[in-house]
Amino acid sequence: MEETPTAPPPTAAPLTVPSPTAIEVEKLDFFYGDYHALHGVDLLIPAHQVTAFIGPSGCGKSTLLRCFNRMNDLVPESRIGGGSIRIHGADINRPNVDPIELRKRVGMVFQKSNPFPKSIYENVVYGLRIQGRAKRSELDAVVERSLRQAALWDEVKDRLDESGLGLSGGQQQRLCIARAIAVEPEIILMDEPCSALDPIATSKVEELIFELKKHYTIVIVTHNMQQAGRCSDLTAFFYLGRLIEMARTEKIFTNPSVKQTEDYITGRFG
Repeated sequence: MEETPTAPPPTAAPLTVPSPTAIEVEKLDFFYGDYHALHGVDLLIPAHQVTAFIGPSGCGKSTLLRCFNRMNDLVPESRIGGGSIRIHGADINRPNVDPIELRKRVGMVFQKSNPFPKSIYENVVYGLRIQGRAKRSELDAVVERSLRQAALWDEVKDRLDESGLGLSGGQQQRLCIARAIAVEPEIILMDEPCSALDPIATSKVEELIFELKKHYTIVIVTHNMQQAGRCSDLTAFFYLGRLIEMARTEKIFTNPSVKQTEDYITGRFG
């Protein structure tokens, strides 16, 4: 019979990571109306590494991810009930923080690729045009740089004027990554970026994630534990809105400190 824990264990002590720290979460409580989605989350996310959030559906991992660029501001009746989130030392929920400016620094790639119904070129430069940057030579350079970083340039360089919607699913997701990095964010959030992709496209995106961490801090939510094992440097396991354990990925998958983590990793529940 499948074993399901009846109550969450005490939250594990937060991981201490070497400096510099990109994101610091301290005693974070988050609510959707009366629903308490996150309970006293404490964690540190280091710069220029890949941190994976794992856990069963509804455990709070995507909620926390969307707190990092305040996407939850768009959800009615959502609110922080206590605690703080600091990015490079600055509290992102201060009243004077502009969420739009924050999202330039903290880009996001969603579960389903969502290219705009525009050319490949215009998809990449969309954010720059919003900023009022229109010099063609500058835009050309950003398009090439972003598509190269997204491992897509060689596949599309001769058809930049064609619609982004004409690309394959995996290419569309890499185009969305190119669009996210075109505005030069500090952090890239990825919410199940490979869940709709075939194994070959998934492999390309995973290889890309490994390369991108040289330039960006990456936080990825995934239900695929093999993917977390392949892609991430650190892994955080969540259950019922609580951070249960966070450690180096190898330790999480080979010698977790909390039995509930081991039970999830080995498939006893989830």
